[in-house]
Amino acid sequence: MLDAEFFRRWMTATAASVDREAERLTALDSPIGDADHGSNLQRGFKSVIAALEKEAPQTPGAVLTLSGRQLISTVGGASGPLYGTLLRRTGKALGDAAEVDEGQLAEALRAGVDAVMALGGAAPGDKTMIDALVPAVDALDDGFPAARSAAEQGALATTPLQARKGRASYLGERSVGHQDPGATSSALLIAALAEAAGE
Repeated sequence: MLDAEFFRRWMTATAASVDREAERLTALDSPIGDADHGSNLQRGFKSVIAALEKEAPQTPGAVLTLSGRQLISTVGGASGPLYGTLLRRTGKALGDAAEVDEGQLAEALRAGVDAVMALGGAAPGDKTMIDALVPAVDALDDGFPAARSAAEQGALATTPLQARKGRASYLGERSVGHQDPGATSSALLIAALAEAAGE
């Protein structure tokens, strides 16, 4: 079973990963975005860790809801509201349970991804974070390593696509050949989930 401590580990692993990969995320964002994806997420997840240390939420749902709130209030651009919505909606779907199982997490995460799709209007194939998140959630039934691998493959698969949503869509065909930064950071989030599970 997964408790609040597991979800804190997930957020801590994500923050460390974003910290390590911030320059790469910003480099990916440079040709097709505002060149601030890495620094924005870095700032956001630092504030998530600070908030979790200060408030110490006691349930999985509360950990994710607080984390999502922090991201919305501290991250600029589109990624704050999108990541914030993902975590808040997932947290809300988990409710007040002290522990959840992997199946409940998969279901809650699907609700979170659906909320992101509704907010951003993106679907798989639009060259966004959805291209990493949807395959990851689909693969979660087979365990965390399968989800991580599906997210990483989904992020890589955005390279040949033409962007249909977000800032990159203004570039039209020039967006082809660049890996999507949002899909890449989403793959980091899922990889951190597998890391938190020790897999």
